[in-house]
Amino acid sequence: MQAVKTDRILQVLFIFLLTALLFVVADSFREKLVNVGDKAPGFTVTADNGRQITSSQFGGKLLLLNFWATWCPPCIEEMPSLNELQKRLGPSGLVVLGISVDKSEGAYREFLRKVNVSFLTARDPTAAISSRYGTYKYPESYLIDRNGKVVEKQIGATNWTDEEVFNQIKAML
Repeated sequence: MQAVKTDRILQVLFIFLLTALLFVVADSFREKLVNVGDKAPGFTVTADNGRQITSSQFGGKLLLLNFWATWCPPCIEEMPSLNELQKRLGPSGLVVLGISVDKSEGAYREFLRKVNVSFLTARDPTAAISSRYGTYKYPESYLIDRNGKVVEKQIGATNWTDEEVFNQIKAML
């Protein structure tokens, strides 16, 4: 009788542990999305100017992290307004960092040469950084405050010089 009771307890315990394991495994497959209010995931990337850039280097500044690609028409559409935003608000403490997911370094370099991008850029051909943010469609941008918290998320092309958008960012500086 005691052996049957012990076997039953072990079976229940086994089922409980198996269920808990399945929940943990299932949760790990869920897509992680970074949203407003979340702590921005850390990253390290080598910028086109040769500098090693980390997410922690922007303390005291507002960071606009933009994921883009040369083959993405909406990304190209928003480039002039990102350039203008950097020119106008960079001196006040805004840093625009564009991370391209282009696999072709040649296409990426040619695009930058033609467009004359004025903000900090880097290439992440494996899309490792954007995937940490849950970004798989481009462009997508994250405004990250001085404490590393995401305060704004823009999905799709944005006119960064639109008066309302511009004033919202300027107020955060």
